[in-house]
Amino acid sequence: MAADADRPLSTIDVLDGDELARLDVLGNRPALSERTAAVTVPELFAEQVRQRPDDVAVVFEGRSWTYHDLDRASTELARLLAGRGVGADDVVALLLPRSEHTVTAVLAVLKLGAAYLPIDAHTPDERLAFVLGDAAPTAVVTTAELSERLRGHDVTVVDVAEPAHGARPAGGHPADGGFPAPDPDRVAYLIYTSGTTGTPKGVAVTHANVTQLFTTSSRTSELSPGQVWSQFHSYVFDVSVWEMWGALLHGGRLVIASEDTVRSADDFHDLLVKERVTVLTQTPSALGRMSPEGLDTVRTVFVGGEALPAELADRWAPDREVINAYGPTEATVYASMSAPVRPGDGAPIGSPVPGAALFVLDAGLRRVPTGVVGELYIAGHGVARGYVRRPGLT
Repeated sequence: MAADADRPLSTIDVLDGDELARLDVLGNRPALSERTAAVTVPELFAEQVRQRPDDVAVVFEGRSWTYHDLDRASTELARLLAGRGVGADDVVALLLPRSEHTVTAVLAVLKLGAAYLPIDAHTPDERLAFVLGDAAPTAVVTTAELSERLRGHDVTVVDVAEPAHGARPAGGHPADGGFPAPDPDRVAYLIYTSGTTGTPKGVAVTHANVTQLFTTSSRTSELSPGQVWSQFHSYVFDVSVWEMWGALLHGGRLVIASEDTVRSADDFHDLLVKERVTVLTQTPSALGRMSPEGLDTVRTVFVGGEALPAELADRWAPDREVINAYGPTEATVYASMSAPVRPGDGAPIGSPVPGAALFVLDAGLRRVPTGVVGELYIAGHGVARGYVRRPGLT
């Protein structure tokens, strides 16, 4: 300061080299220079189909579908969509209720190298019109009942049940469906924010964003064959990506909860017991309405979306691992995860997931010392491509 008396205090970096190096390790800065495997969702799913075609992949309301069933159904729908003009880099909206059809439709779109745009079946007409206008999908996959909501919109409508009513090609399909693997940098899905703070924004997330979350993960016990995952969340929320592919890209079984079931903590509890679910993903609000009693098969609970109260973590932590996870949609589901929470230790958001780097910066975008308040910045392989049609905001 003596050498430059006019220099603002805010421009002085108070951290020495040792502290900066320590923060690099703490925030996982090396992840920024590490390369991740360039692979897509259909490629990883096809590998599971080859390894375990007859294992149950999806369960919904007492019915089940094997990996082969799911692969075949999604391939047939993909071929139907291709015949209706859908190709690589297109957007396909999905207007579907909870069922096995949501998984089939998502896979079908991804096999074509297109991006899926999930829309809640109960979304207000105004939001439906906005999202369709903003994303400009090539087609909408829906049901016969919900197709009435699309009258007046200039878009191709495809009935998700149509392939099942047509003649099936003779013989089996190859695990890849005959479609070339999409580029890992192609957009896999668009998820629109709620719009509570302004105009809804469509977040474009690539295949590479999604697959690196799993291929680099240290959570190998949950991401393994034989695990049973619940699909509690609507596909319009990005945590559904974690639930869906946590199961289906690793040889697990996905149990989809119905609309009625997710509205009742008791009914959802009963479903977890009946299907012997081992991996549960919940918001603290939803978890707080349910008792851990009787859930002996649930070995891991991932909690995110809201701050996790220490009392809730303490209630669930005995007899299972409770992982507090954090991340916005723009960072592909999760940017950090805690170690298993122990009763009495509180509920920190943990450390960066392997593909992410975290920095706490001041108003001048300089790193702050340990214990100093700043703003959390997220970098790394999970950061999404950007906002649809909003380059300035991106």
